[in-house]
Amino acid sequence: MNNIETFNRALFLLINGGDGTPPWLVNIAIGIADGLIYLIPALLPSLWLWGDRTRRSQAIKACLVTLAALGANQVIGLLWTHPRPFMVGLGHAWLYHAPDSSFPSDHMTVFASVGLTLLFSGAIRLGGAVLVAGLTVAWARVFLGVHFPFDMVGAVAVAGVAYGVIASMWHPIGEPLVTLAERLYRTLLARPIAAGWVRH
Repeated sequence: MNNIETFNRALFLLINGGDGTPPWLVNIAIGIADGLIYLIPALLPSLWLWGDRTRRSQAIKACLVTLAALGANQVIGLLWTHPRPFMVGLGHAWLYHAPDSSFPSDHMTVFASVGLTLLFSGAIRLGGAVLVAGLTVAWARVFLGVHFPFDMVGAVAVAGVAYGVIASMWHPIGEPLVTLAERLYRTLLARPIAAGWVRH
C-alpha cells in the first residue's frame, strides 16, 4: 500500500461514522447522501425555463460538462478498479451500495461539474452554493462508508478537466447548440410561453 492510499484510508476512518453513531445522525447523512442530488435536475431546467440567454447557455454547458465527466468516470472505472471501504473491511457501511469501483464518485462529479461550470461562467453565488452542497454530499457518503475521501478529490479533478474540454470548444459548438435548443423549445412550448408560465 503506497503513502497516498494509506493517507486516504486514515482520513476515511476519521470521517466515517463509528459504532456509537446515533441513528438520527445516520438518517440525516442518508438524506443528504441520497437526496441532495435531486437539486441538480431541478436546478438546470429552472435555469432554462425562467432564465435569460446567459442562464440557458450555462445550463446547456453544465449538462455537457456533466455528461463528459460521467463518461470519463466510466472509463476510469473500467481501467482501474478501486474497492469501496466495505469491500476491504474498512470502517462501517451505513448505506447499501453495490460493490463496484469507488473512484471517482459519480455524485460528487455531478455537483462539481455543475458547480464549476456555473462558477466559471459568471454565476459565482449559484455555482458556489452548488459546490457547497456537493461538499456536504461528499462528507455524507464518506461518513456512511461508501466512499473514500480521495474519491471526492478525483471527482473534482475529472469535472475540472471535463469543463476545460467543453469550454475550449464552446464558442464554435456550444453557442449554436444553445440557439438550436432555443428554437426547439419555443416551438414545443409555444403555449406555455404565450401564457407567460415560462420565459420566451
